[in-house]
Amino acid sequence: MGRYTGPSCKQCRREGTKLFLKGTKCFTEKCPVERRPYAPGQHGQSTARRRKSSEYAKQLREKQKIKRIYGISEQQFRNTFEKVTSQPGITGHNLLAALESRLDNMLYRMGFAPSRKAARQLVRHRHVEVNGKAVDIPSYMVSPGEEVRVRQKSREIQPVLAAMDQSSRGAPLSWLAVDRDTFSGRMLERPSRPNIPIAAQEQLVVELYSK
Repeated sequence: MGRYTGPSCKQCRREGTKLFLKGTKCFTEKCPVERRPYAPGQHGQSTARRRKSSEYAKQLREKQKIKRIYGISEQQFRNTFEKVTSQPGITGHNLLAALESRLDNMLYRMGFAPSRKAARQLVRHRHVEVNGKAVDIPSYMVSPGEEVRVRQKSREIQPVLAAMDQSSRGAPLSWLAVDRDTFSGRMLERPSRPNIPIAAQEQLVVELYSK
């Protein structure tokens, strides 16, 4: 199955919460989640009145929500989960840390892209370097100490400038160091769960895949 190309707001309505898939636009536009707080489709309103969801349904919805936040496919999500199961520590926390370490997410967190979707496009078009070398793989896992930089010839791209202007209003995450003058940043340390700003119950995903 290919990547979802429909309206982003439909995904937010399906999960019943803002996923911020449009980046800064989610803060400036009237969100459909607020105007129509039920799932999309002709049966959306009727399903909202159904009985309480089963435990499996809750686990599935949480997995779908996290997957959609990071904009990855089912296979990518499953592969990431399988990789972190062998790591020491809490599996759910390791899963989110791995997703946060993706190059496209790092570019978004540093404020060089307005959304993860836009960040993926910048990476694929070779506008981004890691340690001085162009990387065109959005799923590239950035390690602590590695430098992520927008290439010199790409620093006048409008989406990059607009994203930087918007991100200047907030402070970067504690595990990131960003130098706006050189369009670069570094991961200072592997992100821990308290420093990952997404509202998710990752333990439900672990329970789902453990069945």
